[in-house]
Amino acid sequence: MAVQKPSDTPMPAKGPRLFAVLLLLVGLLLCAGGTYLAALGGSIYYLLAGAATAVSGILLWRGDRRGSWLYGAMLGATAVWAVWEVGLYGWALLPRLGGPLVLGLILLTPYVQRRLDRRAINPRPLAVAAVAAIVAIAGLTAYQSGQLITGAGPAGLSGIKGIEPAFAASDDWPKWGGDAGGTRYSKLADITPQNVERLERAWVFRADPMPPGVLIGLEVTPIKIGDTLYACDGLNRVYAIDPDTGNRKWSFDPKVNLDGIVVKTCRGVAWWRDAAATPGAQCADMIYTATIDARLWALDARSGKPCSQFGNKGSIDLKRGLGQALPGFYGVTSAPTIVRNRIVIGGWVTDNQSVEEPSGVIRAFDTRTGAFSWAWDMGRPNEHGEPKAGEQYTRGTPNSWGPSSADEQLGLVYLPTGNATPDFWSGHRSAAMNRYGSSVVAVDAETGAARWSFQTTHRDVWDYDVGSQPTLVDLRNAAGQIVPALIQPTKRGETFVLDRRTGKPIVPVEERRVVQGGVAGQQLSPTQPYSAMPSMKGPDLSEQAMWGATPIDQLYCRIMFKRARYAGDFTPPDITPTIQNPGTLGGSNWGGIAIDPVRQLMIINANRMAYYVRLIPRAEAVKLGITANAKPGNHQIMRASQSGTPYAIDAGPFLSPTGMPCQQPPYGSIAAIDLQSQKVVWSQSFGSARDSGPFGLSSRLPIPIGTPNLGGAVITASGLVF
Repeated sequence: MAVQKPSDTPMPAKGPRLFAVLLLLVGLLLCAGGTYLAALGGSIYYLLAGAATAVSGILLWRGDRRGSWLYGAMLGATAVWAVWEVGLYGWALLPRLGGPLVLGLILLTPYVQRRLDRRAINPRPLAVAAVAAIVAIAGLTAYQSGQLITGAGPAGLSGIKGIEPAFAASDDWPKWGGDAGGTRYSKLADITPQNVERLERAWVFRADPMPPGVLIGLEVTPIKIGDTLYACDGLNRVYAIDPDTGNRKWSFDPKVNLDGIVVKTCRGVAWWRDAAATPGAQCADMIYTATIDARLWALDARSGKPCSQFGNKGSIDLKRGLGQALPGFYGVTSAPTIVRNRIVIGGWVTDNQSVEEPSGVIRAFDTRTGAFSWAWDMGRPNEHGEPKAGEQYTRGTPNSWGPSSADEQLGLVYLPTGNATPDFWSGHRSAAMNRYGSSVVAVDAETGAARWSFQTTHRDVWDYDVGSQPTLVDLRNAAGQIVPALIQPTKRGETFVLDRRTGKPIVPVEERRVVQGGVAGQQLSPTQPYSAMPSMKGPDLSEQAMWGATPIDQLYCRIMFKRARYAGDFTPPDITPTIQNPGTLGGSNWGGIAIDPVRQLMIINANRMAYYVRLIPRAEAVKLGITANAKPGNHQIMRASQSGTPYAIDAGPFLSPTGMPCQQPPYGSIAAIDLQSQKVVWSQSFGSARDSGPFGLSSRLPIPIGTPNLGGAVITASGLVF
C-alpha cells in the first residue's frame, strides 16, 4: 500500500474562522454603507469592495484558497481606484489603503495560510510587497506633511530694508500684541537662525492649582515691563514673575464667581504708567485685568494690591447698565486696551441662547480713577453716556470679545466685532446689527463715536465673528507713499488690508455673488467680500476629500457629506444638515498675525476644520428639551436654543465616529505673505499628530499633520518666527 507524502496531504477544509468572520463583518458594513452611499449618488467603490471582502470571508471560512485570490484582486483594484481618485497624496491614500493592506498582511500570516490548501501561492513575496506599500504610503505622508511650500515672494528677503516700525519697538513687551498696533514684533536679535537650536529651558513657572474638577489651560500672552513679567490664568489670577529666575514676585486672586461660567479664559493683562505720579509711588504703575465674571480690576504693579482710588476699592462692576445678565452669560476674556488715558473694554457674550442676551456695548474708563468715560452702543449711536435709571444698553447687539488695538496719534481704537445673538439666525436683526456685525470698527478714543467700519461678512449666519486683533503697520503703496494700514485676518481665511484712517481697502476687495437658499425669514446677503490677499481657508470640500482613520469611517463621512447640503462658501444653515467650510474655529482666530515691518512680511496661521450644522424647528427643539437660558455648553460644539427665533441650532466640527475630522489633512497651516506683492513666500502644515489620534488618543507620531490652532506667532528682528 502506497504511503502518501505529507507534502501531498491536503489540509482540513476548515478555514481561519476568526479572520474569516472579521472579513465578513467588514464586508457587510462596507456593503450596507456602500449601498446607501450609491443611492445618494456617491461612489460605488465601497459597495463593490464590501461585496468582494464579504465573499472572501465566506470562502476563507470554508478553507477555500480562492478567498485569498479574491481579496488580493480587491486590494489591487483598490490601489488603482485610490490613485485614480486622489493621486499620490499620502494622507488621502492612508485611509483608502492602510486598513485593507493591514488585513492583507494578516491574510498572509502562517496562521491563515497553513489552514489553506498547500498549493496556495507563496505568501512571502506578497507580504514583503504589502509591507513595502505601507512603508511607502507612510513615507509619502510624512514627506508631504513636512514639505515647505515656497511661493512667488521676492528672493533675498533677509536683505530687504522696508519701513521702520510705526509703533514703539523696545526691549519690553508692554502690550498684549507687543505694541499698541498688535504687530507681535520684537526688535531683539540675539537669538538667530544660527543659534536658536542651542536654546535650553531656563525655568518653569506654575500657576496656582485649579479648584477640584476645573480643567483649563493657559491662553495668556505675558507682558514685560522693566524687570517683571505679568500674566494671568483662566481664573483671572494675576502673577508678577521675575523674568530671569521665574520666581513669583506677587500674585492677586480676584476670586471669580464660577457659577454658570463655561469659558474660563484670560488672554492677558494691560499696563499703564501715571505720568503725573511720583515714580515708585503706590499705583504709579498699574496693571489692569478684566474678569470672566465681569469686573475690571486695577492693581499696583509693584505689590499687586488693588488701587484704592480706582472704582470701588480697586474694581468696577461691568454688569452695570446691562440689565439682566444670567451667570455665565457675560464676561471678559481678552486684555483691555489703553489709549489716551482710557481703558477701552468689550466683552464676551455666550453663544446662541437668546435674542435677549446682554449688550455687546464697548465702554471706556479713566485709567487713574476708573470713572466712566464713554460707551459705544450701536443701538443708540448718538448717546455715549450710561443708561438712565430704568434703561439699559441695547440687548443682543454684536460684541467685541477679541483683542483690540489703538493708534494713539489718530486717537482711534480698532474693535473686532462678532455678530448679533444668536449667531445662526438673522431674521430679527436691526439695521445697526447688520451694519456693524462681523466687522472691524474704528471708534474715537475720546468720545466713543464710531468713525468708520468695514464688514468682513455681510449678514453673518455662520458665526464668523472677528476674533483676531486688528494689526496696525505702515505700508508702502505702488506710488512709493507710506500709508498707515490696518490688517484684519478673519475666521473665513480672508485677510483685509485697510487704510486705518478711513477704513477704505488698500488691497482690492471684490464683492462676489454667493449661494442663497436656506429657511424662510433668514436675511442673507447676495454677495460677500473677498480680498486679493492669499486666502487661508484651504480647498473647497468634495466627497473625494472626505477622510477617516479607516475605510469604514471614511465611508461614514462620505455618507454624511452626501446627506448634507454643501454648495461652497456661505452655504446657509437649513433644517436639513449643511456643511460650513471653514467652520467657526477659522481661518484665523484670536491669536491673530505677526508682522515684520522691516521686511514687510506677515506671518499667519489658520485652521481648516469644517462644521456640520442643522437648524432645529422650535417644536422639535422643545421635544428635545433644548430650552433658553440653559447652562451654556461647549461653545465650539453646541446645541442651543436661540430663543426668540423659529429655530434652535445644532452645530459642531464635522467628525467621523472615531473623532477624527471628516476632511483630509492638513487641519492647520502657517504661512508668510509678502505685504508688497501680496504673494505667499512660504507655507506649510502647522502642528503634529503627536497629541492627536482616533477616539481622542495620542498617536505619539511626530508627523506634521497640521492641527487646529488658535494662538498666534511672534516674529523677531533676526528673522525668527516663534
